[in-house]
Amino acid sequence: MGKRVWKIFGLAAVFVLGFGVAAAPSLAHSTVATYRTVTEVHDWGAAIPRIIVDLGKEVKADAIAMDAFKVYVKRSIPRTPADRQAADLYKKLSPNVNDTKILGDTEGYREITGIYVADKSGKAVQQGRYAVIEMEIGPDITLGSPLNFDVKTMRNNWVQCDYTIIQEKDVPAVKGKITGLKVTKTAGNIRPDIDMFRFGAAEHDGITLHYASYEPEGSAKHPLIIWLHGMGEGGTDPAIPIAANKANRFADPVLQAYFGGAYVLVPQSPTFWMDGFQGFGDGTSKYEASLMELIKEYVAEHKNIDEDRIYIGGDSNGGYMTMLMIRDYPDYFAAAFPTCEALKDSLIRDKDIAAMKKLPIWFTAAKTDQVVPPAEYVVPTYQRLLAAGAKNVHFSFFDDVHDMTGLYKKDDGTPFEYNGHWSWIHVYNNTCASMIDGKLVTLMEWLAAQHK
Repeated sequence: MGKRVWKIFGLAAVFVLGFGVAAAPSLAHSTVATYRTVTEVHDWGAAIPRIIVDLGKEVKADAIAMDAFKVYVKRSIPRTPADRQAADLYKKLSPNVNDTKILGDTEGYREITGIYVADKSGKAVQQGRYAVIEMEIGPDITLGSPLNFDVKTMRNNWVQCDYTIIQEKDVPAVKGKITGLKVTKTAGNIRPDIDMFRFGAAEHDGITLHYASYEPEGSAKHPLIIWLHGMGEGGTDPAIPIAANKANRFADPVLQAYFGGAYVLVPQSPTFWMDGFQGFGDGTSKYEASLMELIKEYVAEHKNIDEDRIYIGGDSNGGYMTMLMIRDYPDYFAAAFPTCEALKDSLIRDKDIAAMKKLPIWFTAAKTDQVVPPAEYVVPTYQRLLAAGAKNVHFSFFDDVHDMTGLYKKDDGTPFEYNGHWSWIHVYNNTCASMIDGKLVTLMEWLAAQHK
């Protein structure tokens, strides 16, 4: 077994202030007006849809006009003194690392879509001293994003989002009025989708893997869902794999209900899962042995995990790693669900197909994927498994990846279309389905029914 490096059990005790600062914000009233941001995870990644402003005085529910405030944001890198110190170090190692540019808009006014009186947690009330300002978000509205994809390192990173809330109109208070507020001081960040997870790290043979995990309530046996992130989510901050690709959905009550509650383990690679011994995506991974040790250790520590119901999946870079794991440990898992998987079919031997064909597998991809062309990856692999006699292998092959909420549209009124590589959106929203024994079965229904 590996050596445990550290483990944190407080759900909101880490990464609460300003995206990665390990300190908890005080909720006590200050004489200086403050605001808190709220970060949520959507199909395209993390967004800040609202801020909670401490007005300093009690106001009635209908007291604040829609145009009472303006909200300005400035997005910047780096975000803390510690980040600047790290950037200086990285610059010595690689002169290009510190040249990161923020994609999209770096600063500007946010579009306000609503405002209401709330308590300090942001819940609407009939009378309170806080105002929640809701703002427009969307897959192409970069001012609302607290993440930035670094095209040099191919990673997502948190950015510093500094807000200025400017009062434009007086607000009648229960006693007196509120006027002339200009709020620039942050009291922290609320991350409900992320902070339901616990964070930790483990070291095996000199390799440290950070991870996020979720534990269901109750003392009954529960399955374990392992999700392996894509290329942009590596590093040492396990909140990134949760926030960048909506992996928090596995802990959502809607998906949890299919399993009667499930453990969720989201390991994070230090670099890329596809970092092989001979080259990138060569059919090996420097992290495979350490990942397997982490999984085994996690299972051993959580006695309520049903070892006959351990499921593994991942997207892109993580889909690649999923394929390696079921190739080399086919008897350990009850099922696998690789998504836009990046293990080239030419690297899969016939004996690998023979090892994998007995395992229940559900593939997902989109025809518009130009990052990992299905014709070179999943399509021939799926066909070879069927030809080899695989009995419980399915494939959701979508025409494209588009918005399914009805909220985001293109100029012509049709649904907003995402990059075709983002087929993980279909997995998280459980829109993958197949006719099995005459019944239309969704991916999550199928997964929950699989046993060793």
